[in-house]
Amino acid sequence: MFSRDLEVWGPHSSQPAPDLASAEAYCRTLATTHYENFPMVSWLLPKGLHQHFYNVYAYCRWADDLGDEVGDPARSLELLNWWRGELADCYAGRARHPVFVALHGTIEQFSIPLQPFEDLISAFEQDQTIREYDTFDQLRDYCRRSADPVGRLVLCLCQQSNDQNVAWSDSICTGLQLANFWQDVARDYAIGRIYLPREDYERCGYRREDFEVKLTNPAFLELMKFEVDRARQFLTEGLPLIPRLPGRLQVDIDLFAQGGLRILKRIEGIGYRVWETRPKVTKWDAVELLIGALWHRCWR
Repeated sequence: MFSRDLEVWGPHSSQPAPDLASAEAYCRTLATTHYENFPMVSWLLPKGLHQHFYNVYAYCRWADDLGDEVGDPARSLELLNWWRGELADCYAGRARHPVFVALHGTIEQFSIPLQPFEDLISAFEQDQTIREYDTFDQLRDYCRRSADPVGRLVLCLCQQSNDQNVAWSDSICTGLQLANFWQDVARDYAIGRIYLPREDYERCGYRREDFEVKLTNPAFLELMKFEVDRARQFLTEGLPLIPRLPGRLQVDIDLFAQGGLRILKRIEGIGYRVWETRPKVTKWDAVELLIGALWHRCWR
């Protein structure tokens, strides 16, 4: 589907800019039919916000696919640079692509700054050239641009963006991305990516060549425990955000945070042996988390 959309709406498209209704329908279809469970639109959110979330989701989806689905890093960089130009045109009132035709009104209505959109592009560009990280500070900077902007955009759409809420949101988003990294150590290595920082695995006594044989040894288990504990700290430190939010959004953010914590619990439950087993949050976990989030909301 993406290759077809790229051909129709890519940098060499001759299509005229669609009208607003058509552009919104395009974003809505993209958000509600995509295979990936990208947590941007929830039935718990007020209905009046759904289209705005679809518009933001469509932007994120296109940027992500330009980075991951093209198959050629050099070409991806070219396309991401084109996408940045389309974003600049959108802010200048010259939207042509259906995503930006729909997104323009959302940006204006909620006074969304340019930075979170640009940060996402920057992170996807980095994916084309950097596949391993020497320090946690480098990885944290990547999370700042690849995960934190999503939470910032959500706060803007729900009109809850202020310095303290943004700080808590950043902590939750980074913690959730770290949890996903530690869940997917084996999957990421299979596509040539290592998110475990070199300074951490070398400090624990794990070697770069140990990745090549997917070695589970005491050093690796120590490393994974350290990373799981650090991800949990990020998630936990962001939890004060939840009671500061309006009712339905409380449930959504609580679900995201608790989902990340549950992934970490599952990693612990398999003894940190993520080379052999990919820990998952099951459907029953999801039901339990939803009940818990609703209960927390009622208790508050």
